[in-house]
Amino acid sequence: MYINYDIGMKSIKFFKIGIIFCILWSCKEENKVEIESAKIPVEVTIERFDRIFADVTPENIESVKEEYPFFFPKKFDDSIWLTKVKDTIQLEINEEVEKKYNDFSEEKVQIRSLLQHIKYYFPEVTVPRVITITSDVDYQRKVILADNLLIISLDTYLGAEHHFYDGIQAYLKRNFKRDQIIPDIAEMYAKQLVELPRNRTFLANLIYYGKELYLKNLFLPDFSEAHKIGYTEEQYAWAEANEEEVWRYFIEKQLLFSTEAELSPRFIYPGPFSKFYLEQIDQEAPDRIGQYIGWKIVSSYMENNNVSLRQLLVADAETIFNTSKYKPAR
Repeated sequence: MYINYDIGMKSIKFFKIGIIFCILWSCKEENKVEIESAKIPVEVTIERFDRIFADVTPENIESVKEEYPFFFPKKFDDSIWLTKVKDTIQLEINEEVEKKYNDFSEEKVQIRSLLQHIKYYFPEVTVPRVITITSDVDYQRKVILADNLLIISLDTYLGAEHHFYDGIQAYLKRNFKRDQIIPDIAEMYAKQLVELPRNRTFLANLIYYGKELYLKNLFLPDFSEAHKIGYTEEQYAWAEANEEEVWRYFIEKQLLFSTEAELSPRFIYPGPFSKFYLEQIDQEAPDRIGQYIGWKIVSSYMENNNVSLRQLLVADAETIFNTSKYKPAR
């Protein structure tokens, strides 16, 4: 059999040129985003309510309540707040937060950059009042975004090994660290922009979280992929290395169109690990592996279809999946 090596070499050459062109085009687009987003006027002021509350007295409590009425429900008498200010646990929280966050200037810069990127893609988003608080370590609400308020609970970001978190599951407190503040804020904005799933299928949930992570990826260009999803680098490496195996499991078990409620706790919600019910894999697989797969499907959809970001947000899960041309990395 005759093989024309010249043609083969030319094909390889054109293939390499194509790859280089794609890389250059991608870099050009990324540079455009960075240049244009940096021009967007965003003024961020950090209101340290954690410090303000620590200094509340009978003499100034009325003025503080006028400035921050949303922190003082009317059903509670002033004596409740004045007692809390002097509580020994509250005093220790104040001390620990102040040691960790004596300077919040770096986060201020990062929040400004995050908001610029969000407004680049969604100009209608308004710049919120940014307020830091303490919350008795309410880790269910580390960041709140509502009514044009961005509230950050600093006592939930003191470091995974902090003694305040003794007794909290390791998979939760893993991200109780300072460098998770900005990804958590980005997640709250993504949640406001992504519609809840239209049906209860496993696929719909994969795509819902995939959309969230796709937005976070755009909003946080300077953060690693692991950081965006809240994995360690080792966990992210496992997800990449085993993507094909995970996907094969989902297909072979016919999970995509299942509405079994147990699938979300197994593969989508936070936990100690994803639950394949296979001893070796369950010991290694990071939690929320379904979110990771959803992110990859959505990314493939955007790469293989000429659609806008807003079109992505309104597209249904089956359309995204069927036209994504998703093929898991080997």
